[in-house]
Amino acid sequence: MSLTADELRQIEESPFKADFPLLAENPQITFLDSAATAQRPATVLDAERRFYETMNANPLRGLYGLSVAATAAIEDARTRIARFIGALDGKGKPETNQVVFTRNTSESLNLVAHTLPAVVKLGPGDEVVISIMEHHSNLIPWQQVCRQTGATLVYLRPDSDFRITAAEIEAKIGPAAKIVSVTQVSNVLGVENPVKEIAARAHEMGAVCVVDGAQSVPHIPVDVRELGCDLLAFSGHKLGGPMGIGVLWGKKELLEAMPPFLTGGEMIDSVSETDAVWAPIPAKFEAGTQDAAGSYATDAAIAYLQKHGMEALEQRERLLATYLADSLEALPYVNVIGPADGARHVGAVAFNVNGVHPHDVASILDMQGVCIRAGHHCAQPLLTWLGELSTCRASVAFYNDKADIDKLVSALDMVWSVFHAR
Repeated sequence: MSLTADELRQIEESPFKADFPLLAENPQITFLDSAATAQRPATVLDAERRFYETMNANPLRGLYGLSVAATAAIEDARTRIARFIGALDGKGKPETNQVVFTRNTSESLNLVAHTLPAVVKLGPGDEVVISIMEHHSNLIPWQQVCRQTGATLVYLRPDSDFRITAAEIEAKIGPAAKIVSVTQVSNVLGVENPVKEIAARAHEMGAVCVVDGAQSVPHIPVDVRELGCDLLAFSGHKLGGPMGIGVLWGKKELLEAMPPFLTGGEMIDSVSETDAVWAPIPAKFEAGTQDAAGSYATDAAIAYLQKHGMEALEQRERLLATYLADSLEALPYVNVIGPADGARHVGAVAFNVNGVHPHDVASILDMQGVCIRAGHHCAQPLLTWLGELSTCRASVAFYNDKADIDKLVSALDMVWSVFHAR
């Protein structure tokens, strides 16, 4: 899909870069690694500083004003997050208590992998279904779970057009499936998987559906009710919030049935010398002092996205990803890995330069001020399935513009010339 002249004009410049101090103060930097972590708008940086300057106290533990304000900051963030991902009850009220704070997506998924098997009574003869596209954070925990329980790990695999088909879903998610855990968007290929159909099949077979939303929640509107999933994990830092904040949303009945992942302060109702009673959700899963400042700043990050509208930001990113894929496809020495249609890439496009190792590509691009990712992207089974040892990956966010991609192309010409000098 090539862009029209009007669509190209829409991405000619970025009205957002001025909001991001690192980009605004360093115009020589072309940042194309937002799939790894997003840049932070000034409103997020200001929020984290404001927390420590105006309400710095241990949340939940004090009855004085500062502690009450810190506690409120966390609860306000839960409310915004619930609304942001469509976690609303039948009356449209946000399901605040079903939002659990963790350190990142990895911790959220590990929490699920360590506690959900006991609820579904996972054992020999049962199956855990994931996709070959999973980030290691949604793969290694399930490997360990299957090793410990005797369950079998089953992989959904895409077709030659990088789609998980209805036939594949039906064939791989069968009566033995107890847990189905899939990424909504691949961090390597950028493709969006049919999570709604996968969740429906999982439920038809009596399985629980877990979704890794690390690459979807920051880029496309996500509604957990519409998806039909039972649990959803994502990170704050990929949507412009601070590092060290993750989110796990889950259906109430599941979260209440799942045992704690970590134990200690604030996750208990009462403790005796020989036993303990857990606090209600979400406190049951939030042992110890929480990163209240990080939660407050994540609230600010989501507010920033909502101010500009997720649908509008998604459309801009689709145009950027299309232009990125088209520009890379036009280079005779570049091999794009994934769909040829740039519109199918949610932010990320993987590629290789013929005969040049991705690490060399990334290093030379860095000399030109262009930041991309190179390696296996914590998805080694996927790369093995693709027949690649490693790849380059350029990823866009709404704050990028056409000039960023043009600079990447120019820098890739430099890479090619370095290795093919006459």
